Amino acid sequence: MTESAKKVAEQTEDRLDKVAKSVRERFDRVTEGRFTDKIKNGEFADQVDHGVDQGRDEAHRKPGGPER
Repeated sequence: MTESAKKVAEQTEDRLDKVAKSVRERFDRVTEGRFTDKIKNGEFADQVDHGVDQGRDEAHRKPGGPER
């Protein structure tokens, strides 16, 4: 890579890091840290997500639902 391309890539990476940090901070403000705290405390670690699968099955059983 040329020097100018490297510089642009580094600047872009720095900007993306700042955006990611800003998004995390805003998300925590909006949720008041509740969601992040739950994840850090392992609240979702032992749960198996069957909700999506059950929702699909129900949609297939309903009249007019998607066919399998």
